[in-house]
Amino acid sequence: MQFFDSHCHFDFAVFDSDRDLMWRECHALGITHLIIPGVSIAQWPLAAIIAQQYKNIYFGVGVHPWWINSDKDIVQYLETIRRAVLQSISQQNCVAIGECGLDAVIEMPMQLQQQVLDIHLQLAQQTSKPLIIHCRKAHNELLVQLKRYDLPAGGVIHGFSGSYELAASYWDMGFRLGIGGTITYERANNTRAAVKKIPLDAILLETDAPDMPLSGKQGERNSPAHIIEIGQMLADLRGEPLEKIAAHTTLNSLTLFKIEH
Repeated sequence: MQFFDSHCHFDFAVFDSDRDLMWRECHALGITHLIIPGVSIAQWPLAAIIAQQYKNIYFGVGVHPWWINSDKDIVQYLETIRRAVLQSISQQNCVAIGECGLDAVIEMPMQLQQQVLDIHLQLAQQTSKPLIIHCRKAHNELLVQLKRYDLPAGGVIHGFSGSYELAASYWDMGFRLGIGGTITYERANNTRAAVKKIPLDAILLETDAPDMPLSGKQGERNSPAHIIEIGQMLADLRGEPLEKIAAHTTLNSLTLFKIEH
C-alpha cells in the first residue's frame, strides 16, 4: 500500500531534530509522498529546500490568513504576493498555490483576507495550478468568492469539516476534500456522514502535522505517519478495504497536483 499526505507542515521547526528519521520511517510504512503547503513568503524558500532534499516531497506557495501582514500598504502588499508567487511557481517540485483562504475565527479583517485570497485565485486561473484552500467558519463567503473565477485545475479544501451538502458543493465546483484527523473524533458526526457518502474520487488524505492531532493523541505532536490511521478510519466509515482507500486517495493526490506516476 502507498499513502500520500497531501497537507503536512514538514518544514516547521518542531521537525528539525528528527526530520530525516521521520521521513525514512514514513517510507518504511508506505507513506511515499507529502506536500508542504505555503503559509508565508518568508517560509517558501525552506519548503523548497526540503522538497529538493527528500524524494517525493513537494510544496505550495501561498499566504495563509494567519500570516497576512495587515501593517503594509494593501496595494503594494498584494502586488508583492502576486510577484512572489509568479517567481516561485515554476520552481522544481512546486505543485500548488496555497495554502490560502478565509478564517472567520481570527481578528484579521475579512475584507483584507478576501483581497489576499483574490490574488491567489487570479494566479490559479492564470497559471492553471491547483489551489490549497484553508477555510474556518467562512464557507458561504468562500463559495461566493470561488464562483467568480474559472479555476481549471480546481484544488483541495484542506482540513474539511462539514456536511455532505457542503462537501458536494465543493466537489461540484471541481474541489476535492482534504480529510484528516477530524474524522477520528466521535463528535464529528456531520463530517463522518459526509465522507461516507461523497465519491472516493473527491477525497485526499492529510495529517496537517504537526497540528490537528488524532483522537486520543491530543497534546502530542502530530506526524505524517498517522496518515495510515486516518486512512483506516475512513475505510471503517465507508465499509471499504484500507487497500482501496490508500490506492484511490494516493491516485487522487497525484492527479490533482499533476505529479508523474
